[in-house]
Amino acid sequence: MNADEGHMRRAIALANGNLGKTGANPTVGCVIVSGDAVVGEGVTAPGGRPHAEEQALVQAGPAARGATAYVTLEPCGARSSGAASCSELLAAAGVARVVVACLDPSTFAAGRGVSRLREAGVMLDVGLLGAEAGVLYAEYQPAGKVHRDE
Repeated sequence: MNADEGHMRRAIALANGNLGKTGANPTVGCVIVSGDAVVGEGVTAPGGRPHAEEQALVQAGPAARGATAYVTLEPCGARSSGAASCSELLAAAGVARVVVACLDPSTFAAGRGVSRLREAGVMLDVGLLGAEAGVLYAEYQPAGKVHRDE
């Protein structure tokens, strides 16, 4: 197993631990790595907020600059509240690379997060362990409604 797979497996394990506890929002795991060190971890909180990426960025602090974030589901690209999305927060923190297991199936969110990250110059890898992470979202049915920040 290479380092990318190991970090994504950790993110999947984090998300799996909150499966069924995040309300209408999907459970997401995020691991932020700088060099060889994990500097932040997060998982969608019970009830759906705060998001995994937010928590991992807070934990990482300045160490997020130049780091790689491993996220089980595409970081949100917009929020119904108008607050900064997870993709905006990752870019603003200076994360250099984001590895995403699964794209968000929501019609509100699909592709928006990865587009925002690309526009900000963040390197992206999509699909790492997507089948394994996809199990977390098998029963998640967004049906076009706003989620992750209701």
